[in-house]
Amino acid sequence: MFRLIALISGFLFGAGMIVSGMSDPANVMAFLDIFGQWSPDLAFVMGGALLVFAPSYWLVIRRKAEPVCTDQFCLSENKKLDVQLLSGSALFGLGWGIAGICPGPAISSIANGNLGIVGFVFAMLVGMFIGDVLLGKNKQVNMAKQS
Repeated sequence: MFRLIALISGFLFGAGMIVSGMSDPANVMAFLDIFGQWSPDLAFVMGGALLVFAPSYWLVIRRKAEPVCTDQFCLSENKKLDVQLLSGSALFGLGWGIAGICPGPAISSIANGNLGIVGFVFAMLVGMFIGDVLLGKNKQVNMAKQS
């Protein structure tokens, strides 16, 4: 059941990114260009997504005592702003600003026929691997926690 829901969610997300034009780095760069020819399109995409999600959350999701596809919720208990969070956020923002694309829309962009983005996705995966190695994350432990 979990995989089916993940598949449907991924399909909807990818289709939404392509239909809204947010898989095109030019649109994202136009949103980030606040001192130039700024385009608010990305803000409208985010706002539209919130308009759909908010009622769903309040009417359906919030009322659930337990998750639908697993035994327990996997929520972070970390409530502190630390160097790791701030440096990770800065690195993510730099990558987003330089490339003009976020990880999810990058994958959608490949499906949309933009093979030029393959290098970004490859570099993103290498960066994720290096981050895991530097932080000493063990994928086996993380997978055990999720199941």
